[in-house]
Amino acid sequence: MLWIKAFHVIFVTAWFAGLIYLPRFYINLALETEPAARARLLLMARKLFRFATLISVPAISFGLWLWLIAGIGRGPGSGWLHAKLGLVFLLIAYHTACGILLIRFEQGRAPRHAPGYRIFNELPMLIFSAIVVLVVVKPF
Repeated sequence: MLWIKAFHVIFVTAWFAGLIYLPRFYINLALETEPAARARLLLMARKLFRFATLISVPAISFGLWLWLIAGIGRGPGSGWLHAKLGLVFLLIAYHTACGILLIRFEQGRAPRHAPGYRIFNELPMLIFSAIVVLVVVKPF
């Protein structure tokens, strides 16, 4: 089970790295006016989104294994896991929103307001912090 936990942490960390960095491309895309530079940024954003999507599958799979097969978070005092699962669903929604926003940038339909993307950029770090506190502290 420790191997499964280790792989879960590794893949979750890589997934979060992609989701923390991806919105930086959106900030730069919103500010960039040169077509060649926008094309490069879009290419890098597409590749990073693809990486984050692929890496999310084992992250979620190992987490499900720990929960459903190894029994982590069952029984009294497992409220932390329910809160964590809620945050994981929020993270999946955020990941989906990143994909929708990428499509809009590719189509030239994304808003050009960089401050909004700066706020959007902070959300995965807040989710990550909350998940780490829930898993380590297990407050309820």
